[in-house]
Amino acid sequence: MIAVRDALNQAIDEEMQREECVFVIGEEVGASGGCHGVTEGLYCKYGRWRVLDTPISEMGFTGLAVGASYLGLRPIVEFMTWNFALQSIDHIINSCAKTLYMSGGMISCPIVFRGPNGFNPGYGAQHTQDFCGYYGAVPGLKVVAPYTAKDHKGLMKAAIRDNNPVVFLENETLYDDVYEDVADGYVQALDRAVVEVTGTDITLIGVSISVKVCLEAEKLLRAKGISGEVINLVSVRPIDKQAIVASAMKTRNVFVVDYAWPSFSIASEVSAIIHESCFHSLHTPVQRISGKDIPTPYSENLEKMSFPTHLDVVEAVMRTYKKQ
Repeated sequence: MIAVRDALNQAIDEEMQREECVFVIGEEVGASGGCHGVTEGLYCKYGRWRVLDTPISEMGFTGLAVGASYLGLRPIVEFMTWNFALQSIDHIINSCAKTLYMSGGMISCPIVFRGPNGFNPGYGAQHTQDFCGYYGAVPGLKVVAPYTAKDHKGLMKAAIRDNNPVVFLENETLYDDVYEDVADGYVQALDRAVVEVTGTDITLIGVSISVKVCLEAEKLLRAKGISGEVINLVSVRPIDKQAIVASAMKTRNVFVVDYAWPSFSIASEVSAIIHESCFHSLHTPVQRISGKDIPTPYSENLEKMSFPTHLDVVEAVMRTYKKQ
């Protein structure tokens, strides 16, 4: 059995063994093993020139890593939280995402930006923002939001090997989740969704932490005689349109669960894709079940009201779904 944080650690370790040009950079990633434990043991194994502790300056160490990627190195940039990466968003978008195009294909940026993204209980408004929509809108980036340990390990290995900048959006609440061991050498495609549960009546689509909500809802709905298909979106950019449309065409009833704000969100994009591709085949309009359109409250009671639960999903399904 393996926890998500250990799956990430294994992936980074294996890729650092595989290629000397891979290195880790960020705050507290060295001797302390990272504030979330993802880089545990790497400093002792590879030394301070491949596991670089930095000052508290996201703009500074991100710019350094981008320059290194121009010259053929493969940096893994850790942010303590993606909220702090707002300090370096200019480097990620202007210096990374656009460089291959603006250099006429001459300069690539093989770099991974990773760290915890989105909701974490008790962290307030400034540490819980979901950035899937921010980076998913940018041409030149590849963006993934994994759920299982298998996702995290396979996608991290693929991201490190990719010649494009990859935004790797983890969720801190998933780090301790335990799954079956992941095979050595396993690599997962960056542009493919995963069907976690096969069903025939409805489709539940989640991304990152909201996949857990979908799986919990599917169990309750199954007990009510409703067969739910659960899609773990994984790929934010490029988004797996084929998997989304195929499931929508099969069940004809789609519910998208997203912890992010409802406006300009992944749920909005998925809904648009389905309505544009198979509107006349749907039995009901796509339903979006999203976080509330407010900054995350610090109050525990208000926080619980701000994000979708499996009961919200079940209620939405029972309200709109009619057995055909």
